Amino acid sequence: MSTSTTSAPPGTEDPPPARAAPRRGTRVSARTGWRRALRRDWQLYSLAILPLLFFLVFRYLPMIGNVIAFRRFEPGGSIFGEEWVGLRYVRMFLSDPTFWQVFRNTLWMGGLTLVFCFPIPIVLALLLNEVRRRSLKRFVQSVSYLPHFLSIVIVAGITMQMLASDGPVNHVLGWLGHEPIRFIQEPEWFRTIYVGSEIWQTAGWGTILYLAALTTIDEDLYEAARIDGANRWQQIWHVTLPGIRPTMVTLLILNIGTFMAVGFEKVLLLYNPLTYPTADVISTYVYRAGVESNSFSYAAAIGLFEAIIGLVLITSANQLSRRTVGTSLW
Repeated sequence: MSTSTTSAPPGTEDPPPARAAPRRGTRVSARTGWRRALRRDWQLYSLAILPLLFFLVFRYLPMIGNVIAFRRFEPGGSIFGEEWVGLRYVRMFLSDPTFWQVFRNTLWMGGLTLVFCFPIPIVLALLLNEVRRRSLKRFVQSVSYLPHFLSIVIVAGITMQMLASDGPVNHVLGWLGHEPIRFIQEPEWFRTIYVGSEIWQTAGWGTILYLAALTTIDEDLYEAARIDGANRWQQIWHVTLPGIRPTMVTLLILNIGTFMAVGFEKVLLLYNPLTYPTADVISTYVYRAGVESNSFSYAAAIGLFEAIIGLVLITSANQLSRRTVGTSLW
């Protein structure tokens, strides 16, 4: 018995499988979509023009001047130096004892600033998050934020007036039977003064980011922790801190990146020749060597060395954060 196969009538055959669209069409469509978004939201994109120009003019174009770290520069001559000297200026500051003293001061100042100024905003944000009276919370926030909006000149002036020989701090010490202390002239007090003023000026402003991060934590997590019998401290440790960990890691990486760039303006305003042994940092040393002594090539070599260390620090911190906690900037 044979079976017959019936052929499908003409025009009813299965269509051939569709081929994948070429990549060029995908690129064209993506480009068209980007142009359409630019035409639609050009007002928003135009807001980025001034920031981009700022970074281009004041951040990227000045990098060209680093070439004078390897060329002899004379005021009034070529902006790219007169002749190639190689690593002469690098060898000069590496063999300079003053530079290594300044380098140690920078490490001390940067380390103290990181250890004290980084965790305090976290603690303040956690404390404010526990405050239930809205009026008290707003008052504390306003008082703690206010110093951030003061210029560094005003902050330095207030600090010097408070710690002057006849200032309020020494008046209080006099009432307690203590002799007046010359805080501004004593080298051993400078690091304490600098870190204390940094905490006062930046702690309140830093809490803004952490308070914003706290609002993203799901309330159901706290409810589940309470059902499991967790007290308030355990909820903070197991729910709150893990919830703001990405923000903490991001800010920590950024702070490590600026570890060597200790606040130039504040140090310059607060220090004096008597406090150079503990107050002089790389940025102020570069200022004196470049601007006051006209050794621009020498100062450029030191600045380039500082920038390279900062790049290594932020890259290493980013890689370490990615491998340990799974959060990184890039």
